[in-house]
Amino acid sequence: MFRFEPNDIIIILVVAFLLFGGINRLPETTRAIGKAVREFRFALAGKETNADTKTTPGTPPDSSTKPS
Repeated sequence: MFRFEPNDIIIILVVAFLLFGGINRLPETTRAIGKAVREFRFALAGKETNADTKTTPGTPPDSSTKPS
């Protein structure tokens, strides 16, 4: 009897995705998957991320709040 292994299922899903109109949206889909994986890893690490707000490494933090 034929058993489906994880590699077989992944190949079938990729082929089905490409056959049913996924080729036009492939860059958007891979970008969304990468973003989801990145956010998942940050969540596992306990870090909070805001994907919409990008900070540059050279900008100083907001100094409007003074430590007491």
